[in-house]
Amino acid sequence: MNLNVRPVVSALRRNRTGALLVVLEIAIALAVMVNAAWIVAQRVHEIDQPTGIDYRDMFAIGVSGVSGDFNASGAQQQDLEYLRSLPGVIAATASSGVPLAPHGQGGLIWRKPDQRGPSFTARSMEVDEHGLDTLGVRLIAGRSFTAADVVPYSNDLSLTAHEALITRSFARKLFPRGDALGKPLYPGDGSMLTIAGITSDFVSSVVRTDPTYDVILLPQTPGADGVYFLLVRTQPGRAEALMQTAVRHLAPARVDRVIYFAHPLEYFKLRLDADNRNVAIFLASITALVLAIACLGIFGLATFNVSTRTKQIGTMRAVGARKRDVVAHFMIENAIILTAGMLTGCTLAFGVAYWLTVQYQLPRLDLLYLAIGVLAVALIGQLAAWHPARRAASVPPSVATRTV
Repeated sequence: MNLNVRPVVSALRRNRTGALLVVLEIAIALAVMVNAAWIVAQRVHEIDQPTGIDYRDMFAIGVSGVSGDFNASGAQQQDLEYLRSLPGVIAATASSGVPLAPHGQGGLIWRKPDQRGPSFTARSMEVDEHGLDTLGVRLIAGRSFTAADVVPYSNDLSLTAHEALITRSFARKLFPRGDALGKPLYPGDGSMLTIAGITSDFVSSVVRTDPTYDVILLPQTPGADGVYFLLVRTQPGRAEALMQTAVRHLAPARVDRVIYFAHPLEYFKLRLDADNRNVAIFLASITALVLAIACLGIFGLATFNVSTRTKQIGTMRAVGARKRDVVAHFMIENAIILTAGMLTGCTLAFGVAYWLTVQYQLPRLDLLYLAIGVLAVALIGQLAAWHPARRAASVPPSVATRTV
């Protein structure tokens, strides 16, 4: 028996509602699977990505004033003098952000004054001249901050830093030709910053919408809203003990402020990895569930077709169709449904990926993930229809003559 596509398409037209529902299931399954796999890949990449800082030997203390007249600059000076005097402390700084934690600042950066439209997004940290030593970050080019560069905190927004250090990753993004040193940058507040130096890449405070390594360091004393963070780098293995010692001294030292957290930076790293792992597991579970539902839809439609077309199948067998011809008929029918679903799913996947890129600054979807998703859906979909097709092939030719 020569099998062609025309009778297969004719059979699908007679049951178009079921076929359309399965097409929709396949499209949704493909779009969800591809984008979920892409997000999972990004989260796994974040877990494996080097932090660029000596987080295992660092701790952070969060400080907040209890009144509007809290002298943040004076309190920081006292705190840092004590911390730097502790045996085992390598360096300490006051900062506006905590690496690997959701405590920090960020914003838009332009390369030209009064520029609007396409911009660059970066995380920012206010530190003093001990900032690089505290983070364990290397200076690659230019110069680091000196005590004379550090601008005291002020409510007057015009009294801000005029120089900045940026990471190598951000420098390459801003100036692909490699000429970042000495170039001006323009934050959204209308000020101007001159790039004084370039550092090795490191992770600043973590916000999902911002690229990981795009960081700006500013030579300024933090203190907005009376809040600042003390970052301390210690000798190997001494971070936990020195943090407890520091808290016992700093907590009662001043009555005009409170210490609202104290954690080793490894605590934030573990939380960040756990969040990424949980998201990956959740998305993988959702993807498996959606694929299972799509497979059930394919299996159900194929089974329904076999049960309602028993006489037709018997007739095919009676006029000479072999078992493999009947199997091929239903597999081709399923392949047409899969193809329609995958074409629709590719369009839907691109739409969802574009929305994620615009809304959450995710990298553009890698086409390799889409190709793998299409192959996976095609294979799983055909396997789901294999058993009903085999059942159809087992219908005997005598069925066609029972009502004659």
